Amino acid sequence: MAPADGVGRSRPAGGGADLAGVVAAFGHALHQAGIPVTPERSARFARVVLLARPTTLGELAALGRTTLLSSHDQIEVFDRVFAQVFRGVVDFADFRQDGPAPPPPSSVLPQGEKTPGDSSRSGESEAAPTGSSGEPGEGEEPDDEEESVLAAVSSRERLGEKNFADCSEEELALLNALIQSLPFVAPMRTARRQRRHDSGSTLDVRATLRASHRTSGDPVRRVMRKNTTRPRRVVLLADVSGSMEPYSRVYLHLMRGAVKALGSEAFVFATRLTRLTRQLALTHPDIAYRKAAAAAPDWSGGTRIGMALKTFLDSHGRRGMARGAVVVIVSDGWELEDPELVGRAMQQLSRLAFHIIWVNPRKAARGYQPLVGGMAAAMPYVDTFVSGHSLRALEEVMAAVRDAAADGRHHEYAPAVRLPAYGHAGDSVA
Repeated sequence: MAPADGVGRSRPAGGGADLAGVVAAFGHALHQAGIPVTPERSARFARVVLLARPTTLGELAALGRTTLLSSHDQIEVFDRVFAQVFRGVVDFADFRQDGPAPPPPSSVLPQGEKTPGDSSRSGESEAAPTGSSGEPGEGEEPDDEEESVLAAVSSRERLGEKNFADCSEEELALLNALIQSLPFVAPMRTARRQRRHDSGSTLDVRATLRASHRTSGDPVRRVMRKNTTRPRRVVLLADVSGSMEPYSRVYLHLMRGAVKALGSEAFVFATRLTRLTRQLALTHPDIAYRKAAAAAPDWSGGTRIGMALKTFLDSHGRRGMARGAVVVIVSDGWELEDPELVGRAMQQLSRLAFHIIWVNPRKAARGYQPLVGGMAAAMPYVDTFVSGHSLRALEEVMAAVRDAAADGRHHEYAPAVRLPAYGHAGDSVA
């Protein structure tokens, strides 16, 4: 189908998705399903998409029904074909020219891994019980909700204590599905504003005096106020170097859940720092993980923790992102460069952040002590130190984030000597 007026100009700069090609394939699929879609209607649909700039699949479907259908009887077939063509294929940022489109899935995931979103779907399919038992009532309709709950409980019990590094591809797929169901609770802080509440401890003098006018000036009813609470910002920085490869994909799922549920900021680092908040905020997991992997070209490389933390502080932390925030760092502490760089960065980060949580899967090893390298330099400034090596330990990480506001600051390892702080953002660290 030749593109009509303006349709050929729908390809974003940088090689994004071809709107004309997608619309042509969609129109052909509808025609094959029995809906008489003409090339003129397909071109009209493409022009409407460019003008309306839909941001959700629901808006895109509504535009398609308006421009492509001619009767209500075609809606059911349209919805079925729409789900097959568009769900998991289209990223609306490509058509809005917000950034480059993701490359093919096989070329962006590290070490030949499967697409994380595909793993999630395969985990869901494996978690669902299949087959029949041969008992009476075999032909009856099963209770899907009850079976899915039982399967999830069984998988959680079986994989609860297993180290992520020892899990197979199938078990990792199950873990990804379980991580998506974990509850994310934001740490809370006391806000400056107050509101009226009967259990408050502060007397609202003005409101009490106004109310006393109804009782001849006698303040019979006292109006009280209490402080309100607001969620603290949560910032996650995950090490995706070669030594953390068995855990990187699992924590990418956790970061996506935190970004969507808590509005967190997400970063990954190996030899350099990469911000993935926008990529992980996308609705469909396939698109999110492809773009996340494409945005971090140093995946499974070396580790420069000190420089990554300094880059975060210079570019984001001192501008307000780390101030009063709960910062979660996922790394085994292996540093290629001088560990003193890690100590300096952590010292400055501890002055900005409210609570620092360090997740190190090596902590699960018997007799582990953070005595060498970057881990030893960072420990004086860490408030909570957890392993996060298994699903049960991952729940401890989330509990540490939730309870950070109540715990406050309590360094487990007091520093013997405070390292000098960084200078200005442009100063060298040598």
